[in-house]
Amino acid sequence: MEFGGIQFGGLASGLDTQAIIQAILGVERVPISQLQARVETENSKLSLFGTLKGHVSSLRDKAEALSTSGGLLEFSVTASEEGVASFSVTGAPPTGAHTLQVNSLASADRWTFTDDVSDPDADLGVGTQQLSFDINSVSYAFTIDSADSSLNEIAEEINSLAGDDVTASVINTGTSGSPSYQLVIAGDSTGEDYAITNLASTIDGLTTTEQLTVAANAEIEVDGLTIQRESNVFEDVVEGLTINAESVNTGSPITFTADIDATAVEANLQSFIDEYNEVINFINDQNVYTEDDGAGGLLFGDASLRSIRSTINAALFNVDPSVVAADATGFSTLGLVGVDLNTDGTLSLDSATLSSKLTEDPDAFADLFADEDGFDNTGAAVNTSEYFEDTTSDSGLFATLFREIDRMVESQELADGSFYDGIFARREEAIRSDVDRIDDRIQVLEDRLVTKEDQLVAQYTALEQLIAGLNSQGAALTAGLG
Repeated sequence: MEFGGIQFGGLASGLDTQAIIQAILGVERVPISQLQARVETENSKLSLFGTLKGHVSSLRDKAEALSTSGGLLEFSVTASEEGVASFSVTGAPPTGAHTLQVNSLASADRWTFTDDVSDPDADLGVGTQQLSFDINSVSYAFTIDSADSSLNEIAEEINSLAGDDVTASVINTGTSGSPSYQLVIAGDSTGEDYAITNLASTIDGLTTTEQLTVAANAEIEVDGLTIQRESNVFEDVVEGLTINAESVNTGSPITFTADIDATAVEANLQSFIDEYNEVINFINDQNVYTEDDGAGGLLFGDASLRSIRSTINAALFNVDPSVVAADATGFSTLGLVGVDLNTDGTLSLDSATLSSKLTEDPDAFADLFADEDGFDNTGAAVNTSEYFEDTTSDSGLFATLFREIDRMVESQELADGSFYDGIFARREEAIRSDVDRIDDRIQVLEDRLVTKEDQLVAQYTALEQLIAGLNSQGAALTAGLG
């Protein structure tokens, strides 16, 4: 130890004063170590709550994704003949068969100046000249100076000013040894409304025009009804289905059939079950207890975990008894359609039951999970139980679950501009407050320990000085008597 610039270490007393002081301080540090262990525990709890929040948020997102028929149900389309048209599902098309005849495909207008030009970089004509045309209710007029009147320069000018409507290109219609270049102007969009009209030129050597293709609509017949569109894509003919015409079929109409893809629907539900089981297994692991190992996790007995589990289960399983009593076909609860609740609280899928119920009545099946008429709480105030209640006639289980989890995960802004925190935010804030309070207590004890150490050093230094003085006096006395 040091005191007044002099190092003391029990030289006079023979005591290991440094070890004595450290031993005393070690005893004094025990409460600090205990508090530091508590901080580590609380931070570990905070991390665990973050993990649980991630699981619950994933479950919320999955419930939201499957909360409509379009998200839950998957459809497939099969055609009696390939190559006539392709089909893509964009929603929930009515199941059943339809006939399709493709009478014509959409085409774009395309014109060429048939004047043969041997060099596309050679200027044409003399002086200022004009080229003009109309398309899509827009008139374009180009003033071409003789110094910039080559085919390539004219095409570049057209693409620069009218590139949203047409594409100009220079094509060699001859051979490499005897080239013959022509200027081609093509509409960028198909359909009758995008015809190129009033094409005219006063440029020398660029005056004769020929129409290569005519702008035309695509025409199909679905179930005997004739429909035209500007492109080959028919998005609004059959609800939830897009038809892309590919080729004209001159023979008999083909048939295409929309049907539910039971395998894909099962995969959707299994992905939800997997997310649900992640949450339940996490909570189960925290709450397990054995005599040998004690509590299974740091969150053992935490009321927040019970509240989270209770909220999720209530959204999925607390079905109005009157609804169940009135259910004559068996579509009112998860268990009836093949989603089983296991003894440990997890879910499992009964594929046979699910497939059977899905085939029996797809609409009733989807109605159990999906909310088709939207959410309406009739303007209930934030942070009231009514705020999260759907007053409409249809409120699927997944839509209800999404809202309940969102209520736990996200903070809600109140009418006065303040926020009501969800259960995760409240619990995490409580843990952080505990950590801050413990940290403050640790700092107080650390300061006291520093003061205690200074006091011990001073006391033992004084003791060493006293003993050293007595030893000196004793030595002098002995020497005098000797």
